[in-house]
Amino acid sequence: MNATNETRGQSLATAVEVAGSVWTRFKGLMLRRALPQGLGLWLPGDNGIHMFFMRFAIDAVFLGKPDPEGTRRVVAIRPRLRPWLGLVPLVRAANGVLELPAGTVEDTGTEVGDVIRFG
Repeated sequence: MNATNETRGQSLATAVEVAGSVWTRFKGLMLRRALPQGLGLWLPGDNGIHMFFMRFAIDAVFLGKPDPEGTRRVVAIRPRLRPWLGLVPLVRAANGVLELPAGTVEDTGTEVGDVIRFG
């Protein structure tokens, strides 16, 4: 699956892994060595994340519920989250988090209110 910022016409990730179980959402990107450019992790239904046991920085894009066309609006962005520095407080209105390599948000110009499509 890929993730595209339709508002900006930018690809956020060409390969998105879905963390669909309680265990895979909890585990997330912990203990991995890196998240290469073009990859992402989708945590459906989540509205907060932690950075414990992380070895690298990430961008976190919090998305709202899907609209009738299946797209989701960006409700919050936490760029360049540093490893090991705790929790990202719960984001109201978020219904999933897309974790991306650090710098992706800046490189693509992604902002709150943008429309994201998974495909």
